Amino acid sequence: MKKAMVWIVSLIVLIVMVGCNQSSNQTSSETQTGSSSQTTADSVEKVEITYWYAWGDKIQENNENLVKMFNESQDRIHVTAEYQGSYEDLHAKTQAGFAAGNAPEVTQNEIASVGIFANSGMTENLTPFVEKDGLDIEDFIPGLMGNSYVNDQLYALPYLRSTPILYLNKTLLEEVGLDPVGPKNWDEFKEYASALTTDGERVGMTMPVNIWFYEAFVAQSGGQMLSDDGTEAEFNSPAGVEPVEFWKELASEGIIKIPTGDEAGDTAKQDFANGRSGMIFSSTADLSYWLAMAEEQGFELTTSFMPANSTYGVPTGGANLVMTSGLESQKQEAAWEFIKWMTSTEQTVYASTYTGYLPSRMSAVNSDDMQSFYEEYPQFKVAVDQLEYARPRPMEDAYPEIAKIINDEITRAIIHDDVAPQDALDVAAEKANSLLK
Repeated sequence: MKKAMVWIVSLIVLIVMVGCNQSSNQTSSETQTGSSSQTTADSVEKVEITYWYAWGDKIQENNENLVKMFNESQDRIHVTAEYQGSYEDLHAKTQAGFAAGNAPEVTQNEIASVGIFANSGMTENLTPFVEKDGLDIEDFIPGLMGNSYVNDQLYALPYLRSTPILYLNKTLLEEVGLDPVGPKNWDEFKEYASALTTDGERVGMTMPVNIWFYEAFVAQSGGQMLSDDGTEAEFNSPAGVEPVEFWKELASEGIIKIPTGDEAGDTAKQDFANGRSGMIFSSTADLSYWLAMAEEQGFELTTSFMPANSTYGVPTGGANLVMTSGLESQKQEAAWEFIKWMTSTEQTVYASTYTGYLPSRMSAVNSDDMQSFYEEYPQFKVAVDQLEYARPRPMEDAYPEIAKIINDEITRAIIHDDVAPQDALDVAAEKANSLLK
């Protein structure tokens, strides 16, 4: 009997132990499975992509703010924004990243570089994505779309876009009896520069040699930088020579200052900020900066069109958003959703009012928020109105190198009395043609 009881107790203990072990194993297994399932679900739902952008200060804040808002607006995609320096820095890093296989999914192309990246196979054709979603391309301002297409296919959407405009120290203008509306043409521009100049203290304008400003003056003279087919230089035509002759004349009379070297742009900004010049050509993207600077320095700021010659004319500038090529389908879709969101009406209004960059959509321009903003800050509307006379920048692969050649030759003509603008631009054109062919 004792043996039977011992055997029964032992059997019960064994059954309990086995049950406990099974329960423990099951609980452990369920915990592990649940954790694994959650991790898998998170990894499937959250697609990670990277966005590279250029420029700091207000522009950097705008990019970081928008990315944060996008991430908070949905739970399927997470974007990491990374600052990369100037456009030149950004392009170099993107090319290196693409070669190494670690390029960002979304990046900015300065508009003249859209063709280079598309033709080299580094960026994705966005046409199928637009057609699939039925995105209203007609809502984008036509004057900003010229640098979005390559070989009749859409490779980029306008994002932070700009034109050069004329900034004026309204306080100084009124002191010397000038109309604060600003000069309407080159002759009036010379009159303004002369009236603002005082011996040894102030000039009408400090203006570095800048390819973007030169493109504007060529457009104002009715010319163009390259032939329509992009195979030949046209900037050494009379329409391209006249701006350099005009600049050289004003510099020789001492009513504008043309600094040279790497610090030329900073010199122009310092002179305008400190009242050592009364006018400056600068991007509309700088407007928030200049309004704050004017308030700090105690003067009133106004803006106007760049002055006309035979017509008004300006190049557009800034950056478009592009998707890098070769992405897996999941990241492609995520990149497109991000680009589409960043260039939508609401985000366009935010970026424009925050930085001074142009709103790239008509729906943004016509929105109540934007119209109210223009009523309060009419300086911002000048660049939008000037878009009527805007034109795209050349996108030939060789153009960045050609632009540097043009800058160098214009500088040579300005600083050397014995170098005629026509001769300098002929030298630049010969070098440009060899690159284009």
